[in-house]
Amino acid sequence: MEERDPMAQAKAPSAIPSYLDPFIAQQEYEKYTPIDHASWRYIMRVSEAFFRETAHPKYLDGLKETGVSRERIPRLEEMNERLGRFGWQAAAVSGFIPPQVFMEFQSLGIMPIACDMRKHSNISYTPAPDIVHEAAGHAPMVADPDYRAYLRNYGEVSRKAIFSWEDMELYDAIRTLSETKENPQATEMDVQNAERQFEAKAASISYVSEATRLSRMYWWTVEYGLVGELSDPLIYGAGLLSSIGESYHCLSDEVGHIAMGLACVDQEFDITKPQPQLFVTPDFPALNRVLEDFADGMAFRVGGIQALRTAQKARTVTTTVLDSGLQISGVLQEIRVDREDRPFFLRYSSAVQLAEDDRELPGHGMKTHAEGFSSPIGAVKNLGLSAGQLGEQDLARMGFRDGRAGRLEFESGLTVEGRLIEVLRGGKGILLLRFEDCLVTQGAEVLYRPEWGVFDMACGSEVSSVFGGPADRTSYPITRPPRVLPRQKSNFIEAEAELNQLYADVRQMREGEDTREHLAGELGRIAGVLKGSWPGDWLLRLEILELCSLRELKLDFLDGLRVELDELARRKEFSEVIERGLALLGNDAGN
Repeated sequence: MEERDPMAQAKAPSAIPSYLDPFIAQQEYEKYTPIDHASWRYIMRVSEAFFRETAHPKYLDGLKETGVSRERIPRLEEMNERLGRFGWQAAAVSGFIPPQVFMEFQSLGIMPIACDMRKHSNISYTPAPDIVHEAAGHAPMVADPDYRAYLRNYGEVSRKAIFSWEDMELYDAIRTLSETKENPQATEMDVQNAERQFEAKAASISYVSEATRLSRMYWWTVEYGLVGELSDPLIYGAGLLSSIGESYHCLSDEVGHIAMGLACVDQEFDITKPQPQLFVTPDFPALNRVLEDFADGMAFRVGGIQALRTAQKARTVTTTVLDSGLQISGVLQEIRVDREDRPFFLRYSSAVQLAEDDRELPGHGMKTHAEGFSSPIGAVKNLGLSAGQLGEQDLARMGFRDGRAGRLEFESGLTVEGRLIEVLRGGKGILLLRFEDCLVTQGAEVLYRPEWGVFDMACGSEVSSVFGGPADRTSYPITRPPRVLPRQKSNFIEAEAELNQLYADVRQMREGEDTREHLAGELGRIAGVLKGSWPGDWLLRLEILELCSLRELKLDFLDGLRVELDELARRKEFSEVIERGLALLGNDAGN
């Protein structure tokens, strides 16, 4: 097999556009507690041991290639330097970001890294994005060129997906539930209320949007994907690579394995629970083939009345692209069709942007069209041409000359009468005709009156594409900005100040060169404090046993620590993490 250059086809990282600034946070490294760093280290130690046999071969190499260390939570500037070699970069965020924003980042080759660290109590799995999931889960696989190509292509397709208004309400409920579960101050009642809100929103979904189906593909590939033989696959999905609990069981007979295909877009998932089945792709190029098969049926490729109806049903901002090149961004409210089901009149509510080649036309932004936009489209009567294809002589014959009013009639029967004051041309012909004193009618029905002001008429006969979101995202927000500036969360609580100091002391001893006598005295002191004040903490007890194993210390209190761990391991929530931590101790002396 021909060996590929891992840097092949790597694009230069894109500059982060200003319209994404409201969603970017700063990594505040000082907010990570000693317990956070110990939790990270435990996860990475267990992961490296387990994934050596169960993950895609690129994973462990990818950790090093993307600057992810076992010892402490990574700094984003260090990761950024490494990711840049693959044409990617990282951007700090906090918690969940809107799906449109996430996909926008991805399409630009920007990996949003949630800088928050999961709570110690959620060490095996967290429903909220955190730095373990992003840095140790997503980043390493970017080092594989085939996987990287899929990730970039997915971003470019997904940024054109059409979201429904129900998608956005469900996103808000999922975000609230996940963040509540990760909030150290949240009560059981808070969690129950968030669960009820999520269940109510999920039950109210009336149809499955393009974006939802595409998000399922992302879930079953990038988040929870397996690769290789169906009977003996390996892990590559970030949700599994960052969940030392769920990954431990996902290859067993308890979880169903399904051959990867378009069926994944119809398979729902629950973000708060382990997945009962997973999809297995034979290799990463196969993911692109499935993605392209799905994209061929999306509105941005299909166009026409089918795409328009998808946009109208969504009730969110979409962009209609006419064959003239004109782009109309807004909430599509009304579509009128002829007897052959061809659209001839479009109406958009609220703010509308007009653009060409994803650039807003001067003077045709949200302020100009703040109250909406409507226009006929289609062929001009007796000419078989769209308005965008009319020449000066055609317009003159219709009466539009010397500042006089003229009359333009479409094959649909819709007419436009008024004074033509401006012809706005683009790369393919006329984009827009502007009229004063304009009357637009369809039979006896008046669609636009002269007293409403200047009438801007879109030119085009066919709808070539419809995609989600606005055309020029520098001038039209892709979603509402966050209510407050995103800030990295902290797991520190005053009640654990003493425990954090104990964790810091053990780390300092592990990284230092203290004498055996000093280590014995200090570790004995810490073990005594744990027994008296922190009977429920299992991780620091493991760290003490690990340090003694590394330094070949046989101390009297170690048997007591093991007894305490055995007692904690009888509790269901601790049994597996303690067992896996103890299993590593035999390997430490040789590392």
